[in-house]
Amino acid sequence: MAEQSEPGASGDRVEQQARQGDARLVRGVGWRLVLFSGGTTLLILLALGALLYVRVASSLETTGIAQLDARADSLKQFLGGSDNPGDGPPTGLVFGGGSSGTFAVLVTADGTRIGDLNGGVPTGLPNQASVAAAWQTGRDIRDTVLASVPVRILSETASSRVGTVVIQVVQDRTDEQKTLDVIVDVLIVGGLLALVVAGGFGALYARRALAPIRASLANQRLALRRQREFAADASHELRTPLTVIRSSVEYLARHGSEPVATVGDALEDITAEVSQLSTLVDDLLLLARSDSGAIELDRLPLDLGDVAGEAASTLVQPAADRNVRIVVDPEPAAVIGDPVRLRQLVAILVTNAIRHSPPGGEVRVAVRGDGRTANLSVEDQGTGIRPEDLPRVFDRFWRAPGAPAGGTGLGLAIAQWIVERHGGRISVVNRAEAGARFNVQLPSSNAQATRA
Repeated sequence: MAEQSEPGASGDRVEQQARQGDARLVRGVGWRLVLFSGGTTLLILLALGALLYVRVASSLETTGIAQLDARADSLKQFLGGSDNPGDGPPTGLVFGGGSSGTFAVLVTADGTRIGDLNGGVPTGLPNQASVAAAWQTGRDIRDTVLASVPVRILSETASSRVGTVVIQVVQDRTDEQKTLDVIVDVLIVGGLLALVVAGGFGALYARRALAPIRASLANQRLALRRQREFAADASHELRTPLTVIRSSVEYLARHGSEPVATVGDALEDITAEVSQLSTLVDDLLLLARSDSGAIELDRLPLDLGDVAGEAASTLVQPAADRNVRIVVDPEPAAVIGDPVRLRQLVAILVTNAIRHSPPGGEVRVAVRGDGRTANLSVEDQGTGIRPEDLPRVFDRFWRAPGAPAGGTGLGLAIAQWIVERHGGRISVVNRAEAGARFNVQLPSSNAQATRA
């Protein structure tokens, strides 16, 4: 009997292209999630950073202007109470107090500076642009640079006994600007670090979030691959009996006038192949319905030992025809399951053992229960299974090289489905003596009642 056919090169190429397309799709979604996470974090940081910078800058500016106003108010008080403002107004640089660090000058309408300033006047003072603005509006505040030093200048008109003058107070903004620069540096560095961290967490989240999608795509590819293999294998298995039937029918057509006795072999071939086709179609239908979930199992309390004995007894004659003996050694093992499907399970395993047993051989069927599981084992005395073939024993349509004729390659796949639908496990091992042993473990009804 031929081995299970492999998918064609075109099928592999289509599957590889689909896998590459799915990978690109998942990567694209992953990158979009990372970019969304990082972009959202960046926007939040920009908003918070801008708000922090504006609030700090506003607070420092308000404090600075209050300091300038305090110095200007002290000068206004002097000008209002002195008969001669030229006799030493409190201009120049002030240390200590609320106006510490400010420098003040007085300017008359003709641009003359009032007062003799010890230590001279810094370059650029008075600031004529600010003075001119103050003469027009009465008050001017501006930030500028004098001798490479950032400053804030307040120019304000005031009345004196010699007429209206302009009070110009200058404040060094070096520390204020350094504070703002430090905030900017911290926001940039912290923002970059936060962006990197957000990107890392976004990548981790994307990987976890996309894991079910990857699994779903992989399952879809696997399902499509199995569908293609199923169709190819089914076509292969159907081709042989159909070829035999067609040849036999053509033979009968060519010898239509001959007695039935002379063409009996052709009729026997047709009968055998139709039987094979019927079995194959039934198995295919069962697997197709099982894949779609259309088959519901009965859940009845029963004894697996009784089920095994009944199923094995129906195969005594087919075993005898091959000179094989069936030995059943059942013990009580209570389970809850579908009696029809469990009998089918035993029949599949025993039939498989008969087919692989040599003439004069023995098939042993044993059932044991330990209160937690019900164990069914079926042994044959054949040649066993090659180690490299063990993982494929339950694949659909798979048959080992040199396997006996008459099987469809679906029986063990159906057996695995029955066991799994009953919540159990099925496995196969080679016996040390000779042959193979199939082991089935099903939950006992006692264990199920305890869990309930």
